[in-house]
Amino acid sequence: MRALLILAVLVCLHWNAKACDPDQTHYGCKFYGSSCYCSYGCKNEYIYITRKDCLSALRERNPNICFRMPCLRGICIQTTQDPGFTCKCEGTGFYGQRCEKACPSSVTLHGLIFPHECIVI
Repeated sequence: MRALLILAVLVCLHWNAKACDPDQTHYGCKFYGSSCYCSYGCKNEYIYITRKDCLSALRERNPNICFRMPCLRGICIQTTQDPGFTCKCEGTGFYGQRCEKACPSSVTLHGLIFPHECIVI
């Protein structure tokens, strides 16, 4: 049972960190909506070293660009890369930098690339 639990944790850690180069993966915290989320991930996304640092920045609100609500829909996540945030649009029916573009219907696709945010599984 314990071995299964360890395996599940390792799989989750690998899944969370698989989008980074190995030298860019670390444990840290990030803003997720209006709270702090800590896990393993990319240094450019998990920018706070400790939960205490994240909560302190969240209380100050100044360094949190997501406080300004730049996403029209979806969830705002602060990053260190320009423009300082990314909008997670999945499940909203919209895509784009700020979730501002309506997903195309299959009728309007002729020759267009279907945005991954619009794929419903």
